[in-house]
Amino acid sequence: MAKFFQLLTLLTSTLIWFALAVAGWGGSSAFFAHPARTALAVLGVALAGLGMFSEAGLRPGVREDRGNRWIFAPLLVIGLLSAWLPPWSDRNGLLTLDGDTARWIGVLLFAAGGVLRLAPVFVLGRRFSGLVAIQPDHELVTSGLYGVIRHPSYLGLIVMLAGWGLAFRSVLGLLLAASLVFPLLARIHAEETLLAEQFGEKYAAYRARTYRLIPGIY
Repeated sequence: MAKFFQLLTLLTSTLIWFALAVAGWGGSSAFFAHPARTALAVLGVALAGLGMFSEAGLRPGVREDRGNRWIFAPLLVIGLLSAWLPPWSDRNGLLTLDGDTARWIGVLLFAAGGVLRLAPVFVLGRRFSGLVAIQPDHELVTSGLYGVIRHPSYLGLIVMLAGWGLAFRSVLGLLLAASLVFPLLARIHAEETLLAEQFGEKYAAYRARTYRLIPGIY
């Protein structure tokens, strides 16, 4: 039953996202008139479909930092605005970039960010939770993507949202993607504090040799 509601939530949120995007562009015919926007829709559906096969969920586990749940409010606001505002600003020529090159770079970034967002979900399996929590039999993953950066899924989310904004040539969309950094940094801080308490020196050593989000920079 829990899996069913997880799938239903994912499907519903995807439909709402694209419904807002289509509304921002003034209707489905106008939205799908450009191949870059059609590509975005196909990619979005494909990524959502892949997400349905993951074991991610909202699990409080054996220990949760409930004080971090506030970030869901700004994430929801940023998400809804990002779905509607970039298409609307593109249609109305408000703070937009020139040329179709930006659109296709945005599509590529959206795809790359989506893959980077989803890959850790499958690597962690049931340990991947929408809540900041320690799961039963929780173990650190320190190889693959996690051998370089500690929060690849969050980086993927930022890149994905930036790609979405750029696909609509929207400066406002890029600013919304940048605003996502602030609640995510709060989330990262809560996660790393909890993991440091759980794994002690092992996590401290892992943190010392890796980057939070951007290899070689941060």
